[in-house]
Amino acid sequence: MSEPDFASPLHHRTDRQSPRDLAIGLAEITDLGMIDLRGEPGDDRFLAAIRDCLGVDLPRLPRSSARHEAVTVLWLSTDQWLVLAPRADTPALVQALQVKLAGLHALVCDVSDMRCIIRLSGPEARMVLMKGCSLNLLAPEIKAGFVKRALFAEIAALIHVVDDDPDVIDLFVFRSYAEFAWEWLLRTGARNALVELYGEQNPPPV
Repeated sequence: MSEPDFASPLHHRTDRQSPRDLAIGLAEITDLGMIDLRGEPGDDRFLAAIRDCLGVDLPRLPRSSARHEAVTVLWLSTDQWLVLAPRADTPALVQALQVKLAGLHALVCDVSDMRCIIRLSGPEARMVLMKGCSLNLLAPEIKAGFVKRALFAEIAALIHVVDDDPDVIDLFVFRSYAEFAWEWLLRTGARNALVELYGEQNPPPV
């Protein structure tokens, strides 16, 4: 049987790694697989099985995440998480989770090709993202590990703050919108498009 062959939705672009003349770092992340995980957080057997398999407790606070070695778990809702792992390891991890969760009320599904991950980095990353969404990403509580589903540039997206010193932020969009999101970021992230619209402003002179 033939093996699935991953193709990025941006594979045809020559500018998908470190395009020039931007105020931010911009790159597509292609080496991460994604697993949709659902289950009952009140079931100790479910929590224990996940801990045994992933080596980390599921994040149960809204807009949070947890990490163990190469595996990161993003909170999506009260009974849903997105597990990130090296793409090459994802099929085996899916199988291990399915074995561990057999007989429990749970769902494990490999959704690695569902979304495109676009990474923004640098001190202007938050400012550029805020041009396309209503979140105040300059708020002090938006730190490394923060996760939030949001409407970004009029499309459904997921924002994950990977690091905050310096800022590294992953933007997840459905693959059918990857081209649109990439073009949007190229235009609004350009150096000549940079504006200081957000944050504390000096009051106008009276």
